[in-house]
Amino acid sequence: MNAEKIELKGLFPEELAQHVSDMGLERYRTRQLIDWLYNKGVTDFESMTNLSKTVRARFDEQFALLRLNCVGEMRSSSTDTVKFLFELPDKRLIESVLMWDGKRRTLCVSSQVGCPLDCQFCATARMGLIRNLTAAEIVEQVLYAQRFLRAKGDELTHVVMMGMGEPLLNFDQVIRAIRLINLDYGAAVGIRRITLSTVGHVPGIAKLAREKLKIGLAVSLNATTDEQRSEIMPINRKWPIEELLCAVRAYYDQVKRWVTFEYVLLHGFNDTAEDAHRLIALLRDIPCKINVIPWNPIDDARYERPPQKAIDRFVDILSQAKLTATVRYSKGDDIAAGCGQLYWEMERGVK
Repeated sequence: MNAEKIELKGLFPEELAQHVSDMGLERYRTRQLIDWLYNKGVTDFESMTNLSKTVRARFDEQFALLRLNCVGEMRSSSTDTVKFLFELPDKRLIESVLMWDGKRRTLCVSSQVGCPLDCQFCATARMGLIRNLTAAEIVEQVLYAQRFLRAKGDELTHVVMMGMGEPLLNFDQVIRAIRLINLDYGAAVGIRRITLSTVGHVPGIAKLAREKLKIGLAVSLNATTDEQRSEIMPINRKWPIEELLCAVRAYYDQVKRWVTFEYVLLHGFNDTAEDAHRLIALLRDIPCKINVIPWNPIDDARYERPPQKAIDRFVDILSQAKLTATVRYSKGDDIAAGCGQLYWEMERGVK
């Protein structure tokens, strides 16, 4: 990408209008650009046929128009999941996952190339952090999925920031992207249909609460004691469970939306009846729901996926305590598109 050019897909309408005005062009050109980008989904200035060649040339000179190159597409055998492998302008690679579930069409979006947090059950962690994504790179994942679905007469309904990376470690660009995705002129995904998932970055949760966005918050908990959680999630050594839950309570007090806790079940590690009872004690006073996720296997990991009997027992104990708990079986695990599996395609990437 030409560093001297301004990336259109990372701009708010008022910012774009100011740039257009600074160019000495009529303000209505802003509406034309927005219409071409988001309603018509064009990916180059030459296609903006209601603009004169002179105006198109000026826009091309001033602005960049990001288009992620989809270099791989894998479909699950169950046909309800597609994984996209995108090449970024610097040749780095990221993955996004599109899932069908009834009337829902959900895109799982990446916010970083890799991840620095080293969760032991997650494949992405093995990459380390390569770099943050820009707001435009995050938004373009959503726009690509919209173009993909609209070509089939379908529409994207939900966005989850649960792909590669820790969104709260790329805070400013992620929040900008969420606001852009939500705007009526853009991807127009309802704010309550956008969810951000964090491994428990306490300052980031507090900062997110101050934004007062009505997005969903999902917290990857995965253990019921600090000893357990620190073993599989090093971030717990900095912000242990008690601090994390305090931040979540404060988040709820400000945003007034139930929080989702994600709990990845690892057989013989955190899936016992004792774990379930401790989880009840931890979360009883927090307005929340619990997504119990049977672990999705990754190569050379020392964990095992629990047998169905252990999964059912764990959820039954939570349900008997009147907690809202469901089992979330990851879609697309046959193409390494499940929760915690986004990595192996990245081996093609620049090291």
